[in-house]
Amino acid sequence: MTQDDRPSRRLIWSDECDAPAGTPPDPRWWTLETGDDGWGNQELQRYTDDPANAFHDGEGNLVIRAKREPHDLTSARLISKGRFEFQYGRLECRARVPAGSGLWSAVWMLGNTIDLAGWPACGEIDVMEQLGAQPNRIFGTLHVPGHSGKHGIGGEHTLTETLSDEFHVFAVDWQADRLTWSMDGAEYFSLTAQALGSAWRFDHPFYILLNLAVGGWLGGEVAVETAFPADQLINYVRVYAPD
Repeated sequence: MTQDDRPSRRLIWSDECDAPAGTPPDPRWWTLETGDDGWGNQELQRYTDDPANAFHDGEGNLVIRAKREPHDLTSARLISKGRFEFQYGRLECRARVPAGSGLWSAVWMLGNTIDLAGWPACGEIDVMEQLGAQPNRIFGTLHVPGHSGKHGIGGEHTLTETLSDEFHVFAVDWQADRLTWSMDGAEYFSLTAQALGSAWRFDHPFYILLNLAVGGWLGGEVAVETAFPADQLINYVRVYAPD
């Protein structure tokens, strides 16, 4: 089923990223999470709330910018925790990833039980991860107890063209008993609650995260030729009601 073939859905939330140039992420929906502890992945960047790392370009995009400072690498991580959370439906993000080995772009979700249950018991849905070192490939993954970190369960989608050349639509359809990943309307991975068994953790609200990491165990070594600043462009994020 392609996007055009899919029955019309009811939009329940969106950030169209159409604010004036220089405007920060919409505070109704997003908090800028800050820190430099590697985030459990040995990442190199420091996440800031500096407008230089997350801003609108005035051309319909939210820019998440990784910068190389004289003695620092900075970027941004946006979360909708406590501002917008949902259970079941379709999360869709139109984005363009940056090029360069060592860059690690992501659109993902975490269960809102994280403060009580911890991770990975809260559940994690990686809608899209893209590594600059693998310019033609994206990953869709979930993390639950017994299947987390380097042992997450997921699928991948490989293109003939370079992903950073243009915008693409990354999506997950989340039903009570199934998760299905797609890119530009083409499904490439699906997992059922029955297949996952007692490890299924996708029966409560989740919040959205957008970030651009540098390095880390998955992002890999930053190549000398990787250009900074590096921009991940978010054209929109939309959530549709379940079918």
